[in-house]
Amino acid sequence: MAEAALRQPRGRYFEDFQVGARVVPAGRTITEADVVLFAGISGDYNPLHTDAEYAQTMMFGERVAHGLLGLAVASGLAMQLGFLEGTAEAFTGLEWKFKAPIRFGDTIHVEAEVAQRRPMGQGGLIVFNMAVVNQRGETVQKGQWTVLVRGRPTPTHGTSLG
Repeated sequence: MAEAALRQPRGRYFEDFQVGARVVPAGRTITEADVVLFAGISGDYNPLHTDAEYAQTMMFGERVAHGLLGLAVASGLAMQLGFLEGTAEAFTGLEWKFKAPIRFGDTIHVEAEVAQRRPMGQGGLIVFNMAVVNQRGETVQKGQWTVLVRGRPTPTHGTSLG
């Protein structure tokens, strides 16, 4: 029994999501260290992100974070809430727009809203409208994430060995 309790997911099941439900996790400040680490992990050393002198000559006038770093942080912020922990089966789709730069020192947060529910087997697909918003209230990224979510398990009433 204790072992089963340890495996109980913290996240919501498919049936728990209602269209229109919203969640907004805490924010996170994007630092130079984040950008340097992301460049190292991804191999993307574009001077727009890593060379201050070069970036001054570009349209933003300064280095900016990788767009994909913003998306990765948004995913982490959403997962920290735990609403998909142990119930997300697969991230199945992404439609995404990069609207404005994320600057070093910007604090971003995610705004998530359930847009659609599509039952499938023992769970279903949840489509989330997502927005990444900075401390000035500007939407810097937005789009939709589609996640396959496990359905609520049906209780078993014992087994027969005979």
